[in-house]
Amino acid sequence: MQIPKGKKIYFASDNHLGAPTKEQSLPREQKFVAWLDEIKKDAAVIFLLGDLFDMWMEYKTVIPKGFTRTLGKLAEISDSGIPIYYFVGNHDLWMNGYFEEELNIPVYHNPQEYTFNNTTFFIGHGDGLGPGDKGYKRMKKVFTNPISKWLYRWLHPDFGMRIAQYLSVKNKMISGDDDAIFLGEDKEWLVQYCKRKLETKHRDYFVFGHRHLPLDIALNSKSRYINLGDWISYYTYGVFDGETMELKEY
Repeated sequence: MQIPKGKKIYFASDNHLGAPTKEQSLPREQKFVAWLDEIKKDAAVIFLLGDLFDMWMEYKTVIPKGFTRTLGKLAEISDSGIPIYYFVGNHDLWMNGYFEEELNIPVYHNPQEYTFNNTTFFIGHGDGLGPGDKGYKRMKKVFTNPISKWLYRWLHPDFGMRIAQYLSVKNKMISGDDDAIFLGEDKEWLVQYCKRKLETKHRDYFVFGHRHLPLDIALNSKSRYINLGDWISYYTYGVFDGETMELKEY
C-alpha cells in the first residue's frame, strides 16, 4: 500500500478502559477519544493493538456496558472511510464479531504483516510470543479453548462479567504482564522473538503492545522493535509518516 502524501499511519495499544473503576477510567477515555478526533484529519490507517478495554467479552446478543464515547468515535472514523485494524490482546480475547459487524473493523487474533511505502511491518499485541511466560501461555490455551468459551457463555452476562472483571483487575490471572520495567535486551522476550523472526525474513519494524513500556530498540542496522507503551502512564503512540516511524506522547 502506498500512503498518500500528507497522510500517516497511527498505532496505539493498552488503554485498559474501565480499570480500575469507571470513574477513574473516564478521563483516560476522554483523552483517547480526543486523540482519535485529532488524528482522523491525516490518518491513512489506524492500528489498535489490543487491550483497548480492561475486559471485553461478547455473548451472542450482549456486549459489555459502557465505552460509548470510544465506540462512537471508532464508528465515525470507520464510516468516514479510514481503515481501522484491531488486534486482540490478553484482556479482550473473546471478541466475537461485534467490531466487524457494527464498526466494520477487522479483528485479528495473531500478528500480521503489512507493507507501506515499501516498508514492512510485523504487527500484533505481543502476548504469549517468544520464550518464557509459560504460565500465561497455559492460561491462554484454557481461555481460548472453544469448550471453555462455550461453557462460560452459559453464565448470565452480569455474573460472567463480574467474574471476568475480578480476574482481570484483582488477580491478573489473564494478564500475563510482568512489572512494567525494562529487563534489558537479552531478557526482553519480545526482543528475542523479533530477532528470531529476522533469521528467516527481513522486516523493517516490529510493532507490539502488551509490555506497557514505550520502547524503540534497534534489532540490527535495518530493523527496529517498537513497543507502543500505554494510555495509563505514558499516553504514547506510534506514527509512520511514509518514511520514518516514531513514538510520540499525547
